[in-house]
Amino acid sequence: MNKGKRFLSYSIPYSKWLALAFALIMFTSLAINYLPVLIQRIIDQCLMNGNQPVDDRVGLLTRLGILYISIASIGYTVRYIQALLTAWIGQRIMYDLRLSVFRKVLRLHQGYFDRTAVGTLMSRVTSDIERLQHFVTEGVVGSIADLFMLIGIMGYMIWFSPMLSLSIFATLPFLFALMYFVNMRLRDANRDIRDRQSHLNALIQEDLTGMTTIQLFNREASALEDFDQRNTHLRSAYYDEVRWFSLYFPTMESGQIIAVLLTLTLGGYAVMNGSDIITLGKLIAFLAYVKNFFHPLGSLSDKAGSFQVAMASIERVFDLLDEEELITDPDRPESPERLAGTIAFNNVSFAYVENNNVIKDLSFSVEPGQVLAVVGATGAGKSTIINLIGRFYDVQQGSVTIDGTNVRDFNKHDLRGRLGYVFQDPFIFTGTVADNIGLQTPGIDRNDIIRAAKTVNAHDFITAMPDGYDTILNERGEGLSLGQKQLLVMARTLAQDPELLFVLDEATASVDTATEMLIQDALEKLMSNRTSIVIAHRLSTIRHADRILVMRHGELIDQGTHDELMKNDGYYRQLYELLLHAPE
Repeated sequence: MNKGKRFLSYSIPYSKWLALAFALIMFTSLAINYLPVLIQRIIDQCLMNGNQPVDDRVGLLTRLGILYISIASIGYTVRYIQALLTAWIGQRIMYDLRLSVFRKVLRLHQGYFDRTAVGTLMSRVTSDIERLQHFVTEGVVGSIADLFMLIGIMGYMIWFSPMLSLSIFATLPFLFALMYFVNMRLRDANRDIRDRQSHLNALIQEDLTGMTTIQLFNREASALEDFDQRNTHLRSAYYDEVRWFSLYFPTMESGQIIAVLLTLTLGGYAVMNGSDIITLGKLIAFLAYVKNFFHPLGSLSDKAGSFQVAMASIERVFDLLDEEELITDPDRPESPERLAGTIAFNNVSFAYVENNNVIKDLSFSVEPGQVLAVVGATGAGKSTIINLIGRFYDVQQGSVTIDGTNVRDFNKHDLRGRLGYVFQDPFIFTGTVADNIGLQTPGIDRNDIIRAAKTVNAHDFITAMPDGYDTILNERGEGLSLGQKQLLVMARTLAQDPELLFVLDEATASVDTATEMLIQDALEKLMSNRTSIVIAHRLSTIRHADRILVMRHGELIDQGTHDELMKNDGYYRQLYELLLHAPE
C-alpha cells in the first residue's frame, strides 16, 4: 500500500467524526463565501440606487447589515467548532500511530538494536512523529477545508463575472507548475534533514553515554569537532528547506497582485462604460473574492510544502513499522504448565554477521536442577548461549530445546516469562523501588516484593532509604551502589519466580567483600531447585558447578566437572590458573 494512503488509513476509526467535520466545513464555506454577495447588494441596492427613497434604502441597509453580522457570527463560530474537532481527530490519530510505532519497537529482534543507533530510533519516535502531528492536526482536514472554501469562491466568482474569472484562472497553471517544482525540491530537502538529524542524535546519544571516557582520555576537542561537522550538515539541510519554502508566499503575493490588477483594469473599464455585465457592487464584491481566493490557495500551497515535509517523515516511520520481525511466534505455540528444566543444544551454529559464526556445531544438555558453568575467553560465545535459549536470536543451524520442545515452538513472551536473568550491568528504571522489583507485573503484590527482597538480602538497605519501598529511583539507579543495584535486580528476578535461571557472575567483581557475600548468598537462593546456566568468572562458581562447558572460538572443546577437567591438564586448567592468580 502507498505510504500516504496507509497513513490516512489511521483515520478510518474516526470516519464518523471526520464526516461531521466535513459537514461543518461545507457549512462554513457556504456561509463565509456568501458575505461578499451581501456587500454587492448593499452597494448596488442601498448606496448606488438613487431611484429608491432614502428611508427604504436605510431599512434595507439595516436588514442586510444584521444579516451580514448574523451569517459571519454563525460561520466563524462553526469554523471554531470545526477546528477543535479537527484537532481532536488529529491527536487521536497521532496517539494511535505513536502506539503502533512503540509496539513495533518492542517486538523487534535484538539484532535490530545491535545495528541501529539509539539516536536514529529516537528521531523516528520523536521528531518524525512530531512533524506528522503538525501535518495531521492542521494539514489533512485543513487542506480539505481550504479546498471547499476555494471551490466555493470560484463558484461565486464565475457567477458574478465569467469573463473576469477566466482571466484570473488563466494564470493558475503557471502558478501550480512553480509550486510543484518547489514541492519536489522541498521533499528532497526534508529527507536530508531527517537523515542528518538522526545522525546528529546518534552522535549525541553516544557521546552522552560515553562522557566519562571522553573526559578521561581528553577527547573533548575531538568530540566537539565531530559534533560541529554533523551540526553544520544539519544547518545546511535546514537552510535548503527554508530557501525552497520561502518561495511560496512571494509567489502567492505576486499572483494576488496580478489578479487585482486584472480585476481593476477589466472590471473598472466595464463599469466606466456603463456595462450591464458588471456593476460597481459586483466589482467590489469580486475584489473581495479575489483576496479571499488567494488565502486558501496560499494555505493549500503552504500545506503542500508541509505535505512534502510529512512525506519524508511518513517514509521513515513506515520503514520502521515495516521492519521484518525475525523472531516470530508459531501459530499454535506450546505452553506447558511448568518447565522441568532440561535444556539441550543440538548441533547449533549461529552468526550475528553472515559467514562469521560465533557458535559452531555446539551440542550439550543440562538436566533439571543442575548448575552448568560456561567458561572461556572473551568472544568464545558464552553469552550467545543464553541469548539463543531466550530466543533473542534464532539459530541458523541445529536446534535449542527445553524439555524436548524446540524453543521456536514457544510463544516468545511466554518463554521469556519463565526465564530469569542476572547480568553484571543491572538496569534500574526511573520509578519506585517497589516498581523496580515488581515491574508492575500482574499477580505480584507488595508482600511478594518484600518477600523477594528479604530473600536476596536487599530488605535492610531498602528500609533504610528515605521512603523505603516507595523511594523514587532516578535513571539507572543514581545514588545506589553497584552491589545494591545487583541485589535489587536479584529481587526482581526472584519475584518473577522464573523456572530457569541464567547468571553472569562477573556481577560481584567490583563490589566489596561484605556485599559480595550477600550477593553470593542471594545467588545460591536463586539457583536453588532451578536449572541454572552461569557464565562463570568466579572460582567459587566454577568449583561448585555440576558441570562445566569449556568454550573456545565458538566451539565446545571440553566439558566435565572441575576435578575431571583439572586432571586433563588442558585449556581449562590454563584458564583456571589465570583466574586463580587474578584478584578474586
